[in-house]
Amino acid sequence: MDLFCLRAIGATALFWLLSLFIPKEKIDPKDLPKIFVASMLGLFLTQVSFLKAITLATSIDVSIANTCTPIMTMFVAAIALKEPITGKKIGGVLMSLAGVLLLIFNSVGLGGGASETQPMGIVLTIVNALTFALYLGIFRPLIAKYNVVHFMKWMFLFSMLVALPFNARHLVQVPFGQMESKVLWQVAYVVVCATFVAYFLIPVGQKRLRPTLVSMYNYTQPIIATLISIIIGLDRMTWQKVVAMVLVFTGVWIVNQSRAATHFQSNNTEK
Repeated sequence: MDLFCLRAIGATALFWLLSLFIPKEKIDPKDLPKIFVASMLGLFLTQVSFLKAITLATSIDVSIANTCTPIMTMFVAAIALKEPITGKKIGGVLMSLAGVLLLIFNSVGLGGGASETQPMGIVLTIVNALTFALYLGIFRPLIAKYNVVHFMKWMFLFSMLVALPFNARHLVQVPFGQMESKVLWQVAYVVVCATFVAYFLIPVGQKRLRPTLVSMYNYTQPIIATLISIIIGLDRMTWQKVVAMVLVFTGVWIVNQSRAATHFQSNNTEK
């Protein structure tokens, strides 16, 4: 929770600072409650549930449980945005899912987290997947309505205001001045790159891609993590990993070529 609070404070400051250097945009007051709900689903609940889950479940169990996110997103988008569920889309999602599971079960560098999985760890991982799926599937029209920077500055502001009452007293007591420079740089990287930059790019993708496809790109994270592990010597390349990567990217390509893509593009053209 402390880490999320730091990320929210840092990203809020950066997004509001950046908003001073771009054209002003007025947010419709009627949309602020919607942005608050989007903030709770896309930021607060998603991040807090994940950060707690990795302390209650092993890395491999969290990774496996998280693979349900694109499936959930597909059904949420079908209900909320009338995005068609086609045979090609289902096949692509399942193909990428098979690739991710193959990669997870054949990876060496899956340490960290809990020593054994507790049921609450899996529950929180499912909550993480469901809240992010709801965010992707429901709020795309709202995201498309506003500039990314102005939208995200309100998203992070709401999340920060919710998180601060739980963490303000503890954060004040953290001895940042006594921390090693390496730790401070790591915190800065998480705030700037893994939060500010990442959450700037996610809505940019949401404006251009269907929710299911945005969610499926999360499947590339284990691949990137594996490649980095191989480069720094914590893992090794095997034929199973090559097959897994091919399955993941082929599945993403198939979903992008499905009839739902044509439906999405035609709706965007009409708008």
